[in-house]
Amino acid sequence: MKLGPLWLKIQIACGDALAMGPGKADLLEAIITEGSISGAGRALGMSYRRAWLLVDEMNRCFDPVLVETLKGGGRERGAKVSAAGLEVLKAYREMERDAVKIADRAAYARLSAHLRAAPLAVE
Repeated sequence: MKLGPLWLKIQIACGDALAMGPGKADLLEAIITEGSISGAGRALGMSYRRAWLLVDEMNRCFDPVLVETLKGGGRERGAKVSAAGLEVLKAYREMERDAVKIADRAAYARLSAHLRAAPLAVE
């Protein structure tokens, strides 16, 4: 999320893996809306493989899993965000909202006092 010249990006680590970040939170929301990993990937402009790899990484990092896949045909197939996934998503979005308060801190004011409006042109 961008707040003036400040980019806020919260990433949650699980060992060396990225368990949760803004893209994975967006993916969870898209799975809720679309009802499938492939539909969520399409909605976000990513391939099914990329979406599936992100879901797989999240599921390997959290217990219980955040996304449950539904096997079978007809209306009973696809994927859904689990109760744990909904709670993780809610907590992550709350952390993002809380992080915005960083812009009100004195340290940010001191840093931004030295920040140019745009980078100098390359000569």
